[in-house]
Amino acid sequence: MKFLVFLGTVRDSTPPRPARLGLRVAKAIMNWAKDHMAEHEFELIDPLDYSTGEVFKPHFAYAQGKAPEALSTLAEKIEAADGYVMVSPEYNHSMSPALADLLNHFGSSLYSFKPSVIATYSAGQWGGMRAAVAMRTFLSELGCLPVSAMIHVPHAQDAFDEDGAADSEQEDNWRTYFGRALSQMLWWAEATTNHRQEKDPFETSKAFKASPTQRNIN
Repeated sequence: MKFLVFLGTVRDSTPPRPARLGLRVAKAIMNWAKDHMAEHEFELIDPLDYSTGEVFKPHFAYAQGKAPEALSTLAEKIEAADGYVMVSPEYNHSMSPALADLLNHFGSSLYSFKPSVIATYSAGQWGGMRAAVAMRTFLSELGCLPVSAMIHVPHAQDAFDEDGAADSEQEDNWRTYFGRALSQMLWWAEATTNHRQEKDPFETSKAFKASPTQRNIN
């Protein structure tokens, strides 16, 4: 199975130091997956790798074959994935605008009927947990329903080093903590993937692709 780990930050400068705390958290998750779910594929999606340099225009708004290559490549990866891990800092008690911007480039039909994991972090004591509350609604609207277990990383600058490694005394605790959420995602991913193979969910729940009038009753 294939999972995408979305990094919700485009910060790549100092100060503040250290830069891109989210990359440490994402690498820690990737390290756990490599050790405990080696039979599955986890890919890190960094928004810096998919910047189009243009005013926001969603992938589905381009004429067929005219979308920027970066967006088309990512659209294919999102559609092919079986689940997602969303790594976000907290801004004003809400999710990262960088993560929301990246995800909003694509229609919900690419994410739908798959599970997701919410993973938040902060330099302070709350670990981004207030952002996670808002993310549940956002991800549910995309159709990739978040599992009940979440990951919160307070004091992320101290929790993991630049390679995503934890202090040896805390390593087992983090592994157990990550395992609960990611194992739930895997369980749901297997269930939804198997059921999608038996029955196309879009037969009874059509994707909004043709016209905005599809959202209206008349």
